[in-house]
Amino acid sequence: MQIYVVKAGDSLWDIARTYNTTVNDIVEANSIPQPDRLVVGQALVIPIQGMYYFVEPGDSLWLIGQRFGIDYRELARINNINVNAVLNVGQRLYIPRRARTNAVTNAYFEPIGARPSQALLEDARQAAPYLTYFAPFSYQARADGSLAPPPTADISSIARSYGNSLMMVVTNIRGGQFSGELAREILTNEVARNALIENIIVEANTTGIYTDIHFDFEFIPGDLKESYTSFIRNAAERIRAEGYQISVALAPKTSDEQAGQWYAAHDYGALGAIVDFVVIMTYEWGYSGGPAMAVSPIGPVERVLQYALTRMPANKILMGQNLYGYDWTLPFVAGQSFARAVSPQTAINIARDNNVAISYDTRAQAPYFRYRDNEGRTHEVWFEDARSIQAKFDLVKRLKLRGISYWKIGFPFPQNWLLLGDNFNITRY
Repeated sequence: MQIYVVKAGDSLWDIARTYNTTVNDIVEANSIPQPDRLVVGQALVIPIQGMYYFVEPGDSLWLIGQRFGIDYRELARINNINVNAVLNVGQRLYIPRRARTNAVTNAYFEPIGARPSQALLEDARQAAPYLTYFAPFSYQARADGSLAPPPTADISSIARSYGNSLMMVVTNIRGGQFSGELAREILTNEVARNALIENIIVEANTTGIYTDIHFDFEFIPGDLKESYTSFIRNAAERIRAEGYQISVALAPKTSDEQAGQWYAAHDYGALGAIVDFVVIMTYEWGYSGGPAMAVSPIGPVERVLQYALTRMPANKILMGQNLYGYDWTLPFVAGQSFARAVSPQTAINIARDNNVAISYDTRAQAPYFRYRDNEGRTHEVWFEDARSIQAKFDLVKRLKLRGISYWKIGFPFPQNWLLLGDNFNITRY
């Protein structure tokens, strides 16, 4: 796959000719609604095998080979040039596709109401060929250890069609929010703890659709760290005896001592030793109630993952990845300003409709832009594109992680799935 960033004056016809493909292929790969209205700064995935590189000043075959992980002599052979040839600036070289690595992938699936929308189901079908797991969100644990289940019929049908496994996601959500008080009611009550584990096993055995039991308990009071670890240890013993894997979601920490109710009860070392794998929620630096910034800037993401690697092996870690961005209205006022979530496709449409170019923050590895709405208010939008997601894939490969987990289906991002398949062999269970 090739990633190309649109410049002023570009047309799809010119881009297609440069990369030996067709306009229709580019339109389909990127789900472009108005092919004659590209956005300056918009990243496009060009659906070709391998990629082309255009020589820049100071380049040599050896330097280019080092950059793309290919022997310079092989690069010369593929491009039918002399190994000692002087390269011309702008000269086009073909770079073959690098070998794919194995990865486990998951995407959370959160229906609203009694039945998921057709748009949500269609987004799930598009993602399904690239996923190990779907994770219906969620079974909500009650204080007595009983469970309130989500609707799963539609997503289990899609999973069967595409060979996906399903995670049974169990949360401490009450009244629409993660509840620390509910966590306390369960974790400090032995009868409730045992009942919850038993009810999970009965549900998994009865439905017959799950391979993994996934605990996403958030905002647990810090004084319950040992209680939560003990609960997961007991759950793991009983769940594995029934033939299921067990996994947990973890807040994005960078130290054992990190304060705050989201972090304190998640003991990376202890939980990582117990479960089969973890999902680390490496997103929400930019969030709906905070100031405008990248949702998952690559520097902070890597710092969390590097800390996690000191507490558990790489083959237990799924990096969390957002499929959404945010549109903030400026100026930001804490407690009063709240951004709306937007898909990458919606973000590009907003830039197009407001005739503004998309910029790219190379430090955060994320695209962004500003625009004015019809009422004259300034907005700032941060989202994901082909460049930002490829940077995350490169990080996953460099750190040799187990894979990637997406929050969440329902934010169309076709480029992500194409690049995911180009970078990884998806593990199936």
